Amino acid sequence: MAVSGVSSRHFLREVEVGELLADFSRRLRVDAEVLFGPEPRIERAETPTAEVYLFQGRPVLARSGGLLFPTLIFDDALSFLPRVVVDMGAVPHVCNGADVMAPGVVRTEGDFHEGDLLLVVDEQHGKPLAVGVALLSRQAVRRIQRGKTVRSVHHVGDRLWGLLKAFA
Repeated sequence: MAVSGVSSRHFLREVEVGELLADFSRRLRVDAEVLFGPEPRIERAETPTAEVYLFQGRPVLARSGGLLFPTLIFDDALSFLPRVVVDMGAVPHVCNGADVMAPGVVRTEGDFHEGDLLLVVDEQHGKPLAVGVALLSRQAVRRIQRGKTVRSVHHVGDRLWGLLKAFA
């Protein structure tokens, strides 16, 4: 299937799959085999926004700026990420790509440290809004009252989100 904006698309070699899944396991602290099985076939699609990795035809991982992260449609992987729950006033800002600011954080779920991947969800429905990188530890996020807490790397409505919908 041709997807607009994809410059190339090919299956990874076995060694490339191993490297990708090792990076994934380190970032999410989960055994990749739990989610992908023992010998997965993974495709890489080059886009202007990111490298997108497809498993069984689904765009489940992406790499942008050297950072590997699960896409917002990879529910199985998202369930392993610690969460930052934001109030409904923060939702439109996060969906427009803004970083998460301390006043919008209602609570955190799971333990995390600076540099860890996080899932940002809304407080009302728990819907995933963004995948981001923690700028502070969980303890620091709970203590501060102003400033940035999470740097957004992928959010609902971004260019990658639009590409993900095209793969489906």
